[in-house]
Amino acid sequence: MLAELTLNSEHGRKMMGYLPGFYATSRIMTSVMDAQGDELDKLGSALDDILAQYFVSTASWGLEIWERELGIPVDQEKPVEQRRAVVLSKIRGIGTVTVSLIKSVAEAFDGGTVEVTAQPEQYRFTVKFIDTLGVPANLGDLLAAIEEIKPAHLAVKYEYKYLLIDQVQGMTLNEVQSHRLSDFAPFIPVI
Repeated sequence: MLAELTLNSEHGRKMMGYLPGFYATSRIMTSVMDAQGDELDKLGSALDDILAQYFVSTASWGLEIWERELGIPVDQEKPVEQRRAVVLSKIRGIGTVTVSLIKSVAEAFDGGTVEVTAQPEQYRFTVKFIDTLGVPANLGDLLAAIEEIKPAHLAVKYEYKYLLIDQVQGMTLNEVQSHRLSDFAPFIPVI
């Protein structure tokens, strides 16, 4: 009795399943199905990669196309997640400027919950980061995006969440060291 030969290709195994059973022991047919299956595996992978570029949340090499289309300067040095956040905020920032639009744009950069409150009597609004400790990593791009979409006559104030002394006092040294320095409240001397 001859032993069945193994196929490395997923598509090759599937195609071999459509053939009569006696081909399972044929080295020639196994090689042909494995070679063709390997090419189909590569084609499927390439198609999946191209499809991923149509969605900002999964785009990689296609981010440059999104950035050029939206008039965003292409910066290959930035992390992919920050570039995606800029593209998403630009897409979300189209339309009438409302508190919910500003909140949506800010959350695209931060990745956490953001609270936006309007103070119309003072001609300003406040963006408060609820979930993020310290200053968000992508703050420069966030400031630019909000500056671009907000009405020119309104000022914007940013509020950050920090670890305070009473919260740090209950922590172990390892817990304290697990935080970035920017997570702690800045020291501002009282004069």
